[in-house]
Amino acid sequence: MARATLRPRSRQDMSENQFERLLNNAARFSLVFLGFITLLVVLQLGQIFLAPVALAVVVGLMFGPVADRVERFGVPPALAAAIVVLMLLGILAVSVILFAVPLSDWVARAPVIWSRLQLQLQNLEGPLETITAVQEQFTAVLSSDETMSVTVENDGPMMDLAMLAPAILAQILIFLASLYFFVATRDHIRISVLSLCVSRRMRWRTAHIFRDVEQKVSRFLLSITVINMLVGCVVGLVMWAIGMPSPLLWGAMAAALNYIPYVGQAVMILTLLAVGLGTRTGLEDILLPVGCYVAINFVEGQIVTPHFIGRTMTLNPFLIFLSITFWLWAWGPIGGLIAVPSLLIGGSVLAHVLPGRPMVPNRPVRRTPGMTDGQEVLANAARAIREQAQQPQKPTDKHRQERFEPPEGTAPTGVEVHR
Repeated sequence: MARATLRPRSRQDMSENQFERLLNNAARFSLVFLGFITLLVVLQLGQIFLAPVALAVVVGLMFGPVADRVERFGVPPALAAAIVVLMLLGILAVSVILFAVPLSDWVARAPVIWSRLQLQLQNLEGPLETITAVQEQFTAVLSSDETMSVTVENDGPMMDLAMLAPAILAQILIFLASLYFFVATRDHIRISVLSLCVSRRMRWRTAHIFRDVEQKVSRFLLSITVINMLVGCVVGLVMWAIGMPSPLLWGAMAAALNYIPYVGQAVMILTLLAVGLGTRTGLEDILLPVGCYVAINFVEGQIVTPHFIGRTMTLNPFLIFLSITFWLWAWGPIGGLIAVPSLLIGGSVLAHVLPGRPMVPNRPVRRTPGMTDGQEVLANAARAIREQAQQPQKPTDKHRQERFEPPEGTAPTGVEVHR
């Protein structure tokens, strides 16, 4: 009888525990969701301040090794940071000169190019008229007796530019000031963050996060800068060889837009196509600049960039697309520039905060003739998970000790001491 009376209580307690656990999980999910919504609102409202500061941090990580080399000659950190800022301003000034002179010529030729574009588009007049007729018939079927008038008031582009000028100037000043102070005080920032860590293990992980973020972001951005300069030179030479006007402009534009994956290439292709329609005759001549640029970009993306950067830093294209889409929505062009570095920073933080075991089995799966690359990766991952589940969990496991415990002789800065 005692057992019979205890069983319903145990089942009731189990159901109550499951219900409480479900409520706890729902409350945590709600907090995470509300935190994410709050983050989106903060990013939107604080764009004028947060966007230039984030860009300054990314650029500061890129020029960090340059400042370190300058400081090795006995230069104070404040002066080294000023040298870095002046170097960046010099690069921007040269870029503006490369863009300004050819762009002024193209602005003067804009009416002629527009008339040429209208002549080229006249060939599509027949299909467009057919589409217009279908649209008018569809509108006549769905239209009602009520009419609606829309009035658009616009003060003109000059008024919009005058309203945006103070905000743009403020963002430039915030960016330059943030870049200077970040480069000058980056070591103090690291020491201050490490001093907040309460345990040696947390201090070790934080120090390695700083080290990996600086190495990955600096290496990636410096490598991409060199590759983009080479791409710009090749594009300029090819445009000059095929007779495109202002080849220097297209080379500089290709180098600048190549910092934003996918979006930059799409803008460059549309620009070359529009210029070809406005300055060339014949389908082959119009598509030749676009084809040359696509071929150069294909070689750069599939051969040059993986060779220089390495497969270990190659990111998932889907994650890159999501990051670019999100940051472009949040901060516009500045967000596009920090999209890929933000992925590198997030990956470095997660690799140390949530370390995991590599999905590589002890005995890899033998590939069959009909097996694809994706099936082979999934099969090896499944075997690795099965092998890890079969291994006994030992608290003194060597792999766990090396991965989760700080090694002996680790300095607070994350630099290993060699004895």
